[in-house]
Amino acid sequence: MANIVFIATSLDGFIADKQGKLDWLATVPNPDNIDTGFFALLERVDAIVMGRNTLDAVMSFDCEWPYTKPVFVLSNTMTAVPQGYQDKVILFKGELKNLVAELNNQGFKELYIDGGVTIQNFLNEDLIDEMVITRFPILLGGGAPLFGSLPHTLHFTVIKSEILLGTLVQTTYVREK
Repeated sequence: MANIVFIATSLDGFIADKQGKLDWLATVPNPDNIDTGFFALLERVDAIVMGRNTLDAVMSFDCEWPYTKPVFVLSNTMTAVPQGYQDKVILFKGELKNLVAELNNQGFKELYIDGGVTIQNFLNEDLIDEMVITRFPILLGGGAPLFGSLPHTLHFTVIKSEILLGTLVQTTYVREK
């Protein structure tokens, strides 16, 4: 069982700019559409867990729904799945440990955890086993941070680090427990 983060960040640790935009992710050319690990991740995981803000961002992309696996959306305020996404999204309210246990009991063993607040909440409860962080060579100077404060120190080991597309640094970390 593993809860996995796969996310891009600026050099100064932001996952969205000051306006909440992700335009900066397109600053590194990828004319051959080389997969930087996302498709392999989607093959590996059994389900995706994201927060409402991430769901809103994904729904705003000019593309078809990118997931073939079940998507569980964490929200304390959303009461219904948005129109057109009823067969793609399952809402969840409650404790993260209960969600993980429930999903594991249903056979979902490898979970992709996505979204800044969701990742921070999982880290606060020491529920992240692996992080794949791709750093873009850009300083945003503010925005949505990937990490927040933690109740205690969490140690990770680097198991892989590589340069992608000649300029991105992707590092895989595994939680030391």
